Amino acid sequence: MSITSELELSGIKKASEVVALTLKQMRDYAKPGMTTKALDEYGGQILADYGARSAPNATYGFPGWTCISVNNEFCHGMPSDKRVLQEGDLVNIDVSAELEGFFSDNGSSFVLGEDIGQHQKLIDASKEILLKAIFKIRSGVRISDVGFIMESEAKRRGYKVIKNLAGHGIGRALHEEPSEIMNFRDSSNFKRFRKNSVVAIETFISTTSNFAVTASDGWTMVGNKGGFMAQHEHTIMVTDGAPLILTAGNGVWN
Repeated sequence: MSITSELELSGIKKASEVVALTLKQMRDYAKPGMTTKALDEYGGQILADYGARSAPNATYGFPGWTCISVNNEFCHGMPSDKRVLQEGDLVNIDVSAELEGFFSDNGSSFVLGEDIGQHQKLIDASKEILLKAIFKIRSGVRISDVGFIMESEAKRRGYKVIKNLAGHGIGRALHEEPSEIMNFRDSSNFKRFRKNSVVAIETFISTTSNFAVTASDGWTMVGNKGGFMAQHEHTIMVTDGAPLILTAGNGVWN
């Protein structure tokens, strides 16, 4: 969406604050021995307490309130009372919701407890690449140029990007135009970021795979060549200068 009034700006800020707080509290709450279903229910209750609706549940009928992916699961992980979190797991939580007609989205990968599997380097790369990409975004910048930054930074660190997952416009719906903010330079995309537009920018940084495929449960996505992936996501508003990071309250960069 494009922000055209203070009322709209206030609305998207409120929705963004709720999803950011939910993500932060879920990260803090996650413990070894807990099921992903229990973690999801905790996040769903936070959203409900604020009067917000889970966006993937409401929009697509996703069987959960948030997406929780573990280890070799890349994204869209379906919460389960059979999936028990373990020390050292690579966990990704993606929280998106609607509040009073406004949608916002954010996500974060993290290691649960001790970094037994040596995932922190991948996670740090994802966070740093997202930060670098976000602060290159301003009105008039080509979307494909930001994708080039993401891919170049990933390659420099010895990683790959997932080429069929993307950031997206957001605001009055979960997914809006621009629909494909890729993690690589898409030479066919001539679109530019526009002032006052709201977009969800996200990294998909992988150790081995370059495409995500849907697992047998019909929701969870895994890598076409296996390995691990880290994802980080913020909802931002584009300006003539530094963008406004609407979900900064998730504390990922603290």
